[in-house]
Amino acid sequence: MLKISDLTYRIGDRLLIDRASVTLAGKAKTGLVGRNGAGKSTLFKIITGDLSTETGSVQIPKRAKIGQVAQEAPGTEDTLMEVVLAADKERTHLLQQAESETDPHKIADIHTRLADIGSHTAEARAGTILSGLGFDAAAQQRPCSSFSGGWRMRVALAAVLFSEPDLLLLDEPTNYLDLEGTLWLENYVARYPHQVLLISHDRDLLNNAVNSIVHLEGGKLTYYSGGYDSFDRQRREALILAGKAKVKQDAQRKHMQAFVDRFRYKASKARQAQSRLKMLEKMQPISALTEASSKPIHFPDPEAQLAPPILKLENVSTGYGDLKILSQLTLNIDTDDRIALLGANGNGKSTFAKLISGRLAAMDGELVKASKLKIAFFAQHQLDELKPSESSVAHVRAIMPDAPEAKVRARVARFGLPTDRMSTPAKDLSGGEKARLLLGLATFDGPHLLILDEPTNHLDIDSREALVMALNDFQGAVVLISHDRHLVEACADRLWLVAEGKVEPYDGDMEDYRRLILQGPEAVQRARDKAAEEAAKASGQIKRREAAQKRGQLKPLKQKIDATDKEIRRLQDKIRKLDTALADPGFFTREPERATKFTKERAFCEKKLGKAEEEWLELSAEYEEAS
Repeated sequence: MLKISDLTYRIGDRLLIDRASVTLAGKAKTGLVGRNGAGKSTLFKIITGDLSTETGSVQIPKRAKIGQVAQEAPGTEDTLMEVVLAADKERTHLLQQAESETDPHKIADIHTRLADIGSHTAEARAGTILSGLGFDAAAQQRPCSSFSGGWRMRVALAAVLFSEPDLLLLDEPTNYLDLEGTLWLENYVARYPHQVLLISHDRDLLNNAVNSIVHLEGGKLTYYSGGYDSFDRQRREALILAGKAKVKQDAQRKHMQAFVDRFRYKASKARQAQSRLKMLEKMQPISALTEASSKPIHFPDPEAQLAPPILKLENVSTGYGDLKILSQLTLNIDTDDRIALLGANGNGKSTFAKLISGRLAAMDGELVKASKLKIAFFAQHQLDELKPSESSVAHVRAIMPDAPEAKVRARVARFGLPTDRMSTPAKDLSGGEKARLLLGLATFDGPHLLILDEPTNHLDIDSREALVMALNDFQGAVVLISHDRHLVEACADRLWLVAEGKVEPYDGDMEDYRRLILQGPEAVQRARDKAAEEAAKASGQIKRREAAQKRGQLKPLKQKIDATDKEIRRLQDKIRKLDTALADPGFFTREPERATKFTKERAFCEKKLGKAEEEWLELSAEYEEAS
């Protein structure tokens, strides 16, 4: 059991945690959520004893072992397997004792204890964890120093998971994982035999791996049962109820205060007035709960649509120097495609993104781009390309040198940056604010194709939801690489699997892929081989001829859909304008005939809109079935 009682912590003059209390059961899997900067990581440091508090206490069972991922990734010459095995300090100590001990009774006790803690299966367990996090058998025998920082952080995560602490603290564990590693970790945490406290902005991880949520807001800790969706629903209900209770209490207070003000000096009513005054003093005001919403993200649409396909690959190969990473790629990207790339890190997803964005040349084959194609590319490493001393406004002004200040600031506001942060130097912006700035700069000119390589690493849950909405509103094509399953499921309608030097369509949805990943790498390979065999049945020439015929057949249908969509938007705009006019209380008095006309016109537009929407749905279903 983890018990936090009356905890208070300050950073300077800022009260970060304010007499917060919560109790978590012994084997609970709990997600710790809250806005960036709310104090989640600080709370972890308090639990581990790295920070002292002003008041309160943290209670855990005696001898309970707390584990968290090391802040510095291991970079020694020890192999990955050796680093992970060494994380179980008791086992390491017992093995050392067994080598030096001479007393037969003590040797027997040592081996009994080694058997009790499952020492004979340690290498198999460590290998399973390392494999789940993306290290094959050969990689497990390589020294840590041969891996990059991101991969070493996976080793650090593997080490703490292998040590099986009684209280496992995980702070954004998926930041260094790909989608495959995230899916494996989700399953591992859900089955972990001890207590877990997890900080994450990954909605699916919080839905599937934990059974309770603790919300840190306003310095307080609030417990909710269930996963993130359950918490979100309960939180919204609490906001509604609190709002209603506050309105009711405000009315009561106003009524009492009016009575007191009127009769407190009248002898016959003085006693009653004093009674109400005492009631007012005892009445605890209900705070107005507010939902801290994230600012929206907006991607400008391309000025003109291009004829599909906007990008075509015919037997293309690419790589670095003489090393081929991807080969024989034959794929098309159309104007309205929403494609998510699947596949473990190191298989070539980022390489493919660089290829189609023009940052990497084709070694052979033919890569054809539509004339006037605009491509926007976002990758996490580009955050370092921002000018540290320049503000968001300065970054945008460099693109709009002749625009007035108000127009420049209006464009920055569309990135989702708050007004009070627009003049802040880039080096002082949070990770999420930098990501918003870079996304805005990358898509500034209205691209036809938007390529996003892990865009969510620094975004909280609300900002990720804002990104989902922005992508779904965007009128161009999208190619997405992300470990956030919710983002992929909400935005992508096509999945491409990158593995063994190939990029091929994946016939299934994300749940199918999740089951495939949990079955192990052999199952993934079998699925890829099956997809390749099916793709090889038809020749490339037949495929191209069929595709051309289908595009010709579908073109009139697509034109009807576009025309209907345009009509829907026109009617919606007209209804909004009519609603604005009719919302004026004096309109019916000033111009009754015109108001009546507007009312009838609105009813007519509403009816016409309903028919247009039904027609759009029928045409879209027909188009989807035909394609």
